[in-house]
Amino acid sequence: MLVSGKTLAVTGGGNGIGRELVLQLLKRGARVAALDINEAGLAETAKLAGDAADRLSTHVVNIADRIAVETLPGAIIAEHGQVDGIINCAGIIQPFVRFNDLGYDAIERVMNVNLWGPIYMCKTFLPHLLARPEAHILNVSSMGGFVPVPGQTMYGVTKAGVKLLTEGLHSELADTKVGVTEVFPGAIHTNISVNSGVAMAADAAAQAETSKIKMTEPDDAARQMIEAMERNAYRATIGQDATFLDRLSRYMPERAAKVIYTQMKSLLK
Repeated sequence: MLVSGKTLAVTGGGNGIGRELVLQLLKRGARVAALDINEAGLAETAKLAGDAADRLSTHVVNIADRIAVETLPGAIIAEHGQVDGIINCAGIIQPFVRFNDLGYDAIERVMNVNLWGPIYMCKTFLPHLLARPEAHILNVSSMGGFVPVPGQTMYGVTKAGVKLLTEGLHSELADTKVGVTEVFPGAIHTNISVNSGVAMAADAAAQAETSKIKMTEPDDAARQMIEAMERNAYRATIGQDATFLDRLSRYMPERAAKVIYTQMKSLLK
């Protein structure tokens, strides 16, 4: 689906990749509803939109709140007259600890944002998308959705769930005008730990490890995601690391897991 002239709702629009998606969609002629729990972040996104801000609406919402999500289609249609697509980009990581040491509060938080959020968004918006002449769903999974990262087991569970949610929707919507795309970013140069509210004792180690990895910039990641949507791609990997590990995990899954473990084990106490 070409985005020019379309209206798209983007979760996580107040920072990182989500903000870049909003800004680049606007540059391509789309109307955008930016969704985020962070009001200040949305205000900064609106400021950065410049002259295109007249095609942007901002909505402070917790996507883990189903009732709040269910109010969004009406608000967006009232603002823009239609809704033609959703991009589920918002996501958080868990504290870098082993599953055995992870509290239920942290488990539930990452599950609610990363998995229930996209479920609520897809379930709520799908009837409206089916009514459009053309529409699209783009869900952001993660490299962590197909290869395990030590200390991020529940994060991986949620991203694997997003993967299967997206693939299931693709199959169910194959005979409709609603396209579905899944994307798998690798290491992206964002402040996800800060935005996730995760204070990591292993911050220094994390920086040392990630500095060894060629990271993708958020604007480049957003560009690739929009291009995947516009060509109605089934899936796309973002970054050399994600592309390499995607292939390796298919043919040598244990080897792929060991590669990540060796790279990231210093994050665990």
